[in-house]
Amino acid sequence: MSDIKDNKTKQGQINIELDEKIAEGIYSNLAIINHSVSEFVVDFVSIMPGTPKSKVKSRIILTPQHAKRLMKALSENVNRFEKAHGEIKDYEQPPIPLNFGPTGQA
Repeated sequence: MSDIKDNKTKQGQINIELDEKIAEGIYSNLAIINHSVSEFVVDFVSIMPGTPKSKVKSRIILTPQHAKRLMKALSENVNRFEKAHGEIKDYEQPPIPLNFGPTGQA
């Protein structure tokens, strides 16, 4: 009988493995979001003061449905964080000029 209970608790669970390198994470202080009819593309960038050029550190591509689920999950987690630790201050940031794509001179 205990085998049946074990199978029921294991059913529907996902086994997720976190690689050591991925577990280190990548710092990002800018996310650039673009979308098409079929996907959302989120580029994570780390911009440092005094550095004229920054590179995309990570790109995540999501379906519109997953993008909406991510937005909902982030909102719920921010609300829980603020209930536990107080309001997150949203300081005004100066506009960041974004220069994407090829550049050239004539």
